[in-house]
Amino acid sequence: MIVLGLILFLVGLFLHVGIIETIGIVLLVVGAVLWMLGAVGRPIAGRRHYW
Repeated sequence: MIVLGLILFLVGLFLHVGIIETIGIVLLVVGAVLWMLGAVGRPIAGRRHYW
């Protein structure tokens, strides 16, 4: 999710498409939050890792 967010953000940045940049930033933030929660061992939806 982090990689997809980064790719979408960069594509939106280079093509000057605001909605793709926004979606990329949102995916980056959500992916980072899920990664941190999984790293500290907090179960998310009954799983220790979201992947």
